Amino acid sequence: MKVQIKNLDGSAAAGEIELNDAVFGLEPRADILHRVVTWQLENRRGIARGARERSDVARTGKKFGNQKGGGSARHGDRKAPVFIGGGKAMGPRVREFNISLNKKIRALGLKLALSSKVDNGLIVVDSLELAEAKTKGLAATFAKAGIAGKVLVIDGEAVNAGFAQAAGNLVGVNVLPAVGANVYDILKHDTLVLTRAAVEKLEARFNG
Repeated sequence: MKVQIKNLDGSAAAGEIELNDAVFGLEPRADILHRVVTWQLENRRGIARGARERSDVARTGKKFGNQKGGGSARHGDRKAPVFIGGGKAMGPRVREFNISLNKKIRALGLKLALSSKVDNGLIVVDSLELAEAKTKGLAATFAKAGIAGKVLVIDGEAVNAGFAQAAGNLVGVNVLPAVGANVYDILKHDTLVLTRAAVEKLEARFNG
């Protein structure tokens, strides 16, 4: 499919770009997208450091006092949680969240996420070059183009330094290189802005 290339201010640039239907023209599948997003978020979860419980503490199990007459409660184990150095009562346990997902499913999920933005929310620009790397100027440029809400901008091999600097303080605007494109970030943003270099990188990523 062909898409008109635009400038950052919304005006039409010279020429069109041919988008690969195998990457940008797939029918939506919520089940695949759900699996990939779940895999992504599960792998982001941190793992708590497990506490040593009563069975993990190396202390004597010998009864250390008389049953009666000692002036204290009747204890028979120094590993009890009430003692300093004893096991932790109901402490945090180590949990693993590293679920696996087939590479083909992950690749298909990214294609589906890109395809979901084609009809509503995809903008292809020639480059991210700015006359002046200023946040105020970029905000005005986005307003002129009608770009609002959450915006994800994906560049080619590396993000344009001036654009990244200008977008750093804009709320809801995130910038990634093509290698960092992922399903979760694409779906959670209202608008996806791709540079010509980003399109080439993404298509080469699947063709390779």
